[in-house]
Amino acid sequence: MSRRVGVLALQGDVREHVRVLSELGADAVLVRRPDELASVSGLVIPGGESSVIDKLSRAFGMREPVRSAIASGMPVYGTCAGLILLADRITDGIVGQQTFGGLDVAVRRNAFGTQVDSFETDLAVPALGEPPVHAVFIRAPLVEQVGDGVEALAALDDGRVVAVRSGALMGTSFHPEVTGEHRFHELFLEMVRAA
Repeated sequence: MSRRVGVLALQGDVREHVRVLSELGADAVLVRRPDELASVSGLVIPGGESSVIDKLSRAFGMREPVRSAIASGMPVYGTCAGLILLADRITDGIVGQQTFGGLDVAVRRNAFGTQVDSFETDLAVPALGEPPVHAVFIRAPLVEQVGDGVEALAALDDGRVVAVRSGALMGTSFHPEVTGEHRFHELFLEMVRAA
């Protein structure tokens, strides 16, 4: 079970995460129901639309089970919308938007603009070593505040934080699953093995 990991499959780029995790040797499964969550040792929350994933998590009865899993120390990795859903605070959420929480950060949704403002850049990520990470930002969030005990893993050249880790939780503003960059998923699987 230590290598069985789930991808929250309510909305977003689920298949891309399943593919990367499977290529790395994990038993990657789709998670849509509480009993499926109970069968995994780690969870990926994919990019997509954070407000939609929030609403669907409540409709499918997944909000509280995910919150409980996070509180119990399950390793969770969120990309883009997944980072928003892990954040304790959203600075510009839509009315009624909720998160699973757990990461003591404040994030801003769509911080770089609309779809047409998407961009790519190379990031130094000391925790992953060389070479730099080629990062794709698609309507990406930004970490505006980092709380105590939260490690900034990567920042843009101007210092704005785009990847964080705290305990068993990790989040990136960008989408390594779409660029062939597997080191964040490898780090996540190491976190799962260590938990």
